[in-house]
Amino acid sequence: MWAATLLCSVSAAYARPDARAMTCAQTQALIKTGHAAVLTTGPDTYDRFVRQFGNECDWPEVPISTTIRTKDGECRVYRCEEPINLPD
Repeated sequence: MWAATLLCSVSAAYARPDARAMTCAQTQALIKTGHAAVLTTGPDTYDRFVRQFGNECDWPEVPISTTIRTKDGECRVYRCEEPINLPD
């Protein structure tokens, strides 16, 4: 019984919101509220998305616009990436 309880609590701790099951507005609100969110984006894929303006990215990364699939279509969100043209 103890092992089953532990297994359930561990799997619940790793559960990620699925962007495909949310509307774009819900997805954007979740990211904005938490400043960042790790979302499931496909059957075997996930990524971390951040607010457009904030300091959720580690230097030299910056928020870069991308789109993900949500329940109501494509949704514009941001994820941390290195800029293409970094000064030397």
